[in-house]
Amino acid sequence: MKRMPFVRPTEHYDLQIKDIDEQICALIKQRKEISNNNPGFPPFESISKWAENYELYEDFLKAVFGTLLSEEHFKPMVEPIDFRKHIAVLKSIEKDELFYTLTSIRQYSNASVVTLNIDWDMTTELPANSHSHSFFELFIGEEYDSRMTNGGSSTGQACYNYVISPPLSDDPSGVILEFREYGKPFKNNETGNRIVFRL
Repeated sequence: MKRMPFVRPTEHYDLQIKDIDEQICALIKQRKEISNNNPGFPPFESISKWAENYELYEDFLKAVFGTLLSEEHFKPMVEPIDFRKHIAVLKSIEKDELFYTLTSIRQYSNASVVTLNIDWDMTTELPANSHSHSFFELFIGEEYDSRMTNGGSSTGQACYNYVISPPLSDDPSGVILEFREYGKPFKNNETGNRIVFRL
């Protein structure tokens, strides 16, 4: 989703803590390096202990570690500009009573946009492992950054838009678009369901 610009909440800043704040930034960097940027989330027992030892609120610490866990969400997003063309894809996959389709790639000067469509028979009950309340992340390769910008669903269908940067080639033959399903946002609780389109 497109984020609103962050507005500094106050003009006040106690310069006596500037060095401490810089140390916090250095420790965050060290934490990322040691954990290979996959820290997980501290057990609640540890958070309770730290809250007591350092006179902090438990929910505050949970919010801090939750934000650290989702740092990737704050990475600057590429906004597609200068639309160039559509590239026909017309690919579909049927799996577990769900019908997944990619119809085209929208090419911009600085990015590509793809839309994953999901359709199902609205007159029958979906299986328990259906897309309901799921999140699909797009994986292409290390040379590309891809993120879902928006999505939605209604009776019998759902769609999700993804921005890819740098843009894909105008001839995307051989490119593999892999959509992985997660039960929670920020790539948490992978379900094992993967929808793979080979262009």
